[in-house]
Amino acid sequence: MATEAFLRTAHGLEVVPGDETEMALMRTVESSPAFRTRLVDLDARLREMDAVGQDMAVLSLDPPGVQPYAAADAVPLAREFNDALAEIVRRHPGRFGGLATVAPQDPEAAAAELERATKSLGLNGIMVNSHTGGRYLDEPEFAPLLAAAEANRAPIYLHPRAPSTLAAYREYGLPGAIWGYQAEAGLHAMRLILSGALDRYPGLSLVLGHLGEGVPYWLRRIDNRHAFAARTAGAATPMPRLSLTPSEYFRRNFTLTTSGIDDPDVLGLALRAVGADNVMFAIDYPYEDPADAIAFLRDAPLTGDQRAALGHRTAERVFGLTARSASGRAG
Repeated sequence: MATEAFLRTAHGLEVVPGDETEMALMRTVESSPAFRTRLVDLDARLREMDAVGQDMAVLSLDPPGVQPYAAADAVPLAREFNDALAEIVRRHPGRFGGLATVAPQDPEAAAAELERATKSLGLNGIMVNSHTGGRYLDEPEFAPLLAAAEANRAPIYLHPRAPSTLAAYREYGLPGAIWGYQAEAGLHAMRLILSGALDRYPGLSLVLGHLGEGVPYWLRRIDNRHAFAARTAGAATPMPRLSLTPSEYFRRNFTLTTSGIDDPDVLGLALRAVGADNVMFAIDYPYEDPADAIAFLRDAPLTGDQRAALGHRTAERVFGLTARSASGRAG
């Protein structure tokens, strides 16, 4: 979602070098009257939730949030948005949760805002839209943000955005959700795993959408090739020694959402990879159809316990949510 105040301010800001193509596309989408209404009209959102049988939604800022802007602009803009989001959540208890936005381009300020948003404002975690200026959370400069997330038990939702290296993606619609988004978010997850960041911050809670951004498909080969590279000189570029296998970090530190992947075969793969208690239902509103997503949850070949885990129980645990009812409807 977004607020009119955020969109007016953000669309007037200068974009940092390298993010111009992505932001030109996003500003065009956000300026479309019909789409903008779906972002900002939360009364209409509640009516749509009621119509399809959805008790609760966790709201977050339309990507890529404040990350394409200079820190001097992004830090106060994140605070203003989080204040507005927290007020929306307070006005609708049990219907909306919220993931705060932060400005990783100022890691100390981002860490402070994470703590303020989750402690003082009562929000349920943060969303980071993958890279910030081509930099990733495993890099040393972001240590304050990871430390704050672990210390405050605040989940980080790693949301996709256009890849940091655009040259090979520019044509054919590749930068966005057709291919570039999942490639970018999957890369970020693998950097966190292979860098040793999850040995330094073993309590981090990370969330990946789209049933794991392709990582579950590759887990067996990732483990196999990582083990080969670790014992074979010259088989890989330098990499740190890890305490666990890559797949063990993935199962320990990551939770997956179904957002945008209404495919029972892919869901089955994700469930086998991480278990029902590490997969949660999501819609990817307003980019996906809520009715289709709810129908998928209802009709997917799941046991009753698996459906309860996906439909509400995992999200309640990961995000610290309390839905308005125990109706068994989707959260």
